[in-house]
Amino acid sequence: MARQPRILAGETVAITGAARGIGRATAQALTRKGMRVAVGDLDLDTARATAAELGPTAVALELDVTDRDSFRAFLDETEDQLGPVDVLINNAGIMPIGRFIDEDDLTARRMIDINLHGVIIGMKLALERMLPRGRGHIVNISSQAGKFPTPGGATYSATKHAVVGLTESVRGEVRLMDADIKLSYVMPYVVNTELGGGLGKARGFKNLEPSEVADAIVDALEQGTVEVWVPKSAKRAIVLGTLAPRRLAEGIARAIGADRVLADADADARRAYELRAADSEPRLREAPQQERIAEKSG
Repeated sequence: MARQPRILAGETVAITGAARGIGRATAQALTRKGMRVAVGDLDLDTARATAAELGPTAVALELDVTDRDSFRAFLDETEDQLGPVDVLINNAGIMPIGRFIDEDDLTARRMIDINLHGVIIGMKLALERMLPRGRGHIVNISSQAGKFPTPGGATYSATKHAVVGLTESVRGEVRLMDADIKLSYVMPYVVNTELGGGLGKARGFKNLEPSEVADAIVDALEQGTVEVWVPKSAKRAIVLGTLAPRRLAEGIARAIGADRVLADADADARRAYELRAADSEPRLREAPQQERIAEKSG
């Protein structure tokens, strides 16, 4: 007998990086499902605008995912205003790209702090609340860069590989504790957001809309799916790539241009995003190599 989908209506979800992009689309999708939504973001003004569009069951809260006190305050305020957090979606992330050899250390550290350490902090704080209650679901947004090599985005890819390994490992620990806490990780292809703007194309693959990723997240929450590929058909590629000899797999990637999606990014088209990503850490704007990285990312 098929398992009945989980009813999400009336539950509370906290989403990081939810002012725009995938986070915003997910907040919209979960609001339609009847959930109460906390829109967490470093950009509080945009978060407020998003929450206002969602309606009275949404609140906007300032959040720096790299700061434990800020993350704790975000979850505390979510619970004060909306009730116990049933779902945490670790969505916040940045993707400055360019050749690894040209990447300055501040940019690398900031990516690791947001994309990985922010997820670690969020999971720990959420589990502190969920384990005593005996319920909860944590969803971590990774990327297909967390499974495939991505020239032009080596550090970004490293953070997303880490998110996959982190989620699987913590899931194993939770199972050993006999706790009914679910964990999922989501791996989308390139998404039509500011973060995904100006990237190259791989033949046979089309960019996703944020709503497609949001729908996959909703489905994962309802079905309890652990490994979420967007689109689902992408899983076949990783299976084939794993089984094929390395030379053949790399040859196919070159033939369809998959190895140049980040390496051939349009620096001019990405400039506004790269500057906003740098603005999340003031020291990045002062890094002497930052402008050269933006130029070489194309």
